[in-house]
Amino acid sequence: MSLPIPHPDPDTCDLPDSLPPTEALSVLRHVGAVASERRDNVAVESPVALVFNGLSHAVMMATPTDLEAFGLGFALSEGLIASRDECRDIEVMAHARGCEVHLTVSARAFAALKDRKRSLEGRTGCGLCGIDSLAQLDLMPTERLPDHALIPADVVLRAFGALPARQALNAVTGACHAAGWATPAGELLDVTEDVGRHNALDKLLGRRALAGRIGEPGFVVMSSRASYELVRKCARLQVGTLAAISAPTSLAVDIARQSGLQLYGFCRGEQAVDYTALAPLS
Repeated sequence: MSLPIPHPDPDTCDLPDSLPPTEALSVLRHVGAVASERRDNVAVESPVALVFNGLSHAVMMATPTDLEAFGLGFALSEGLIASRDECRDIEVMAHARGCEVHLTVSARAFAALKDRKRSLEGRTGCGLCGIDSLAQLDLMPTERLPDHALIPADVVLRAFGALPARQALNAVTGACHAAGWATPAGELLDVTEDVGRHNALDKLLGRRALAGRIGEPGFVVMSSRASYELVRKCARLQVGTLAAISAPTSLAVDIARQSGLQLYGFCRGEQAVDYTALAPLS
């Protein structure tokens, strides 16, 4: 099944591809005792409402690009739909105050969504906003990952070596995270960017789902720390290896070990730290 590409009414909103990811500002730059006026590009951070079958589920703060992929990736990585086939349609609408991503999902998925009664107010650094109690925490994927080939450190670093050249938005703004997909040989195939690290990952996973490539061998690289949300999202979609340029958190390591995901951190230059290769200290 191929999902239709939305074409909103141009009289009421802009096409998704026309939404600007950056905004030009006049700033005063200080270097020592010298100040000079210059033009600076900043990353756009916009409210993006995710709406399922007409029911608003979450408002995330995100860069308004790849929003179809973002909506689908979020639905998959958060377990709101079990597979791409449960998403019947995606429509993106731009408004003066932000964007809406409308997803039409199966009756089963929508019934489960309503049962969760979960309303999030998303922020770029928060994955738990909106839950009512600790009982609502959903940290572990439902199943442990099947046995999979481990990715050597040199292969991981090969992919990271190609990442900076693919970070077009960050090169302009200095404010965007990147999520990349690499082959088992370390060839970087695709990169998505966003002001939020988990948004960038959702866009990457959603883009692969739209192309029917979820489940293919490969691994994810991230230009951020490895938070528990990133590990959980990857494990839920059967991604066997996640590598990040900065450190993981203790919860990220715990979830990676319990789910069978290979987790790298501090992937810089010739260094990469595998946090799941050895048994935990007693």
